[in-house]
Amino acid sequence: MYEHIELKEYLVSSEYIDWQTPVVLEKAKALAEGLSQPEDIIRKCFAFVRDEIKHSWDYKLNPVTCKASDVLLHGTGYCYAKSHLLAALLRANNIPTGLCYQRLTIHDDQPPFCLHGLNAVFLEGMGWYRIDPRGNKQGVDAQFCPPVEKLAFPIISQGEADLPEVWAEPLPQVVMVLAQYQTVEEVAENLPDIVLLNERN
Repeated sequence: MYEHIELKEYLVSSEYIDWQTPVVLEKAKALAEGLSQPEDIIRKCFAFVRDEIKHSWDYKLNPVTCKASDVLLHGTGYCYAKSHLLAALLRANNIPTGLCYQRLTIHDDQPPFCLHGLNAVFLEGMGWYRIDPRGNKQGVDAQFCPPVEKLAFPIISQGEADLPEVWAEPLPQVVMVLAQYQTVEEVAENLPDIVLLNERN
């Protein structure tokens, strides 16, 4: 279906986007059952991760997860981990899916900043389209409604940014935090960040 050579890396099963793990593959096929159009499969998988997998900090749930299979097994993950699961479910259904990041303020639209993880899916005739499965709550209403993007968080404050890259694999600083810390509280105190080019000396 996808002949673009550059898209092949966005279909790979890897250490953290481990869609070939039986539990992930089984869930991916179950979510896609009876559906033939990629957008319908994306909508179903997106809604499942957004609504059924609990955001670790919103619900104060341990353990800290990173691998897609662990997110599915435990039913919880930070935004980064939830994006790994959504990528895995969609790649298992042959839909090219990458990882994107925003840089956002943590509290009250003022520094410090942290990375926020979300996804991009490749839609035929449109290209990359971002979706955010972090989980809706008061003030957050992310949707899948192409061609319009409706993400969880707008860019408001100076120093915030939409990072333009679509990554095939998680950023190392994200993996390091999720692997190093054992509780949601520890992760919350050590959220990953990145220095923007215009902030470097």
